Amino acid sequence: MTTVPAIPPAVTSSTIAWPTLALALGVLIAAGVLIWLLLRREVPRSEPPPVSDQVAQNATPVVLDAMAALGTAMIDSGYPVGLVRSALDDTARANGLTSAEAVVFPTSILVSSGDAGSAQTRAVAAGDSVALLYQVDAVDRIAGVARTRPNSANWVRRQLARVPELPPPFTSAQRIGAYALLSAALSVLLGSSWPGVVVAGVLGLGVGALLLATERLEPAYQALVVVAASLGVGLSVLAVAHLVDPGVLPAIVAPLIMLLPGGLLTIAVIELATGHIVSGAARLAAGAIRLLLLATGIVAAAALIGVPAITATHWPLGPVAPWVAVAVFGVGISVYQCARPSSVGWILIVLYVAYGAQVIGDVFFDGVLSALVGAAAMTPVAVVVARQRSGPPALVSFLPAFWLLVPGALGLIGVASVLEGGSSGMNTIISTIATMVSIALGVLVGLVASGSVRGFRNSPAADWMDDTPVESR
Repeated sequence: MTTVPAIPPAVTSSTIAWPTLALALGVLIAAGVLIWLLLRREVPRSEPPPVSDQVAQNATPVVLDAMAALGTAMIDSGYPVGLVRSALDDTARANGLTSAEAVVFPTSILVSSGDAGSAQTRAVAAGDSVALLYQVDAVDRIAGVARTRPNSANWVRRQLARVPELPPPFTSAQRIGAYALLSAALSVLLGSSWPGVVVAGVLGLGVGALLLATERLEPAYQALVVVAASLGVGLSVLAVAHLVDPGVLPAIVAPLIMLLPGGLLTIAVIELATGHIVSGAARLAAGAIRLLLLATGIVAAAALIGVPAITATHWPLGPVAPWVAVAVFGVGISVYQCARPSSVGWILIVLYVAYGAQVIGDVFFDGVLSALVGAAAMTPVAVVVARQRSGPPALVSFLPAFWLLVPGALGLIGVASVLEGGSSGMNTIISTIATMVSIALGVLVGLVASGSVRGFRNSPAADWMDDTPVESR
């Protein structure tokens, strides 16, 4: 008879230092008090902007065009297909199309209706572009009006046409500098040394400039950009690791953060868990290909230069450094992704809740399941923040938190190990899959806890969303 050895609880073997644990508890308590105060002074939702359409009810073709445009904009903004379909169904009902149907995929949208006596259909491509956070904010507010305002189809089409023309809140130079900041901050969170922080910041400048210079390239060339960026970062970090300090190795992931498909993979798991098999599988395949492209550059760099030995330490820069890094990361990613300036503070709140809850979860569950705790804690906070007059939509505060949890970083390391023939690579990939599942389940648990399981509550309308035509602004 084989004896199975006993396994002690994770809390008995936790390596989390007491100062870090105390900071995490303090952050969560402070966030809890703030959320309680926000709930007590809940601001009533402002009325949608007036609609100046002269007709009593929009014609079916107009409504279908509005639904197709709204669905495309939401897909480009990164919404799961379930939430997109929910928004389109509400829009159809608000405009009197009781028999309208919507079929939503990550790359296409099909809407149809038979209310006019004959079936009418619109089919459009989607997912061709990626929206910045200020554009996601605008699309979310337009969707909030479309779902609730009767006969607003013409207004919705006009406002969606204005979104690409909205000026970004930050310049290209500011965005490149912000990318350097978020790369340096992430290297701290990944356990890099001080030289690694400097290297990550310098490489962040280069990668940020490269991404901005190539963001309008055709998709066929984007794969080459990904491989080139990972190869350049890999060669630079490994060279410094050999010549100066092996402790810079964790910084190899930090400059590639915006290329890592962590958010994409997590959304894919959410869609798979909620029954959207085709969409979830498509996003999962796209994320896996992105990981392979990134890993190819890292493996090529390792083959050319080699990887030095490194002795990992938990927090080489001290227990306070990660908490400072979270703030720097939040500001950096908000500027690089062009969030509205008024949203930065709210995004930081969600980031600190996610990180603090993950630290607490690491004490009790260790490793993978800590991501579930972080996601479950941040979700109700993001929903409450979205209800505030100056608060960003839930998705806007979610995306930086996804990048902070970085499930894609683990996957990149694991895929690189497999391509190199390393025996531990498969274990890391399995851990990455489990991390993504944990984050997705955490988000679903948080949505249930906040009463928003059907969909995020859309933000109030913004000042720019009046009925003035673009050409007369």
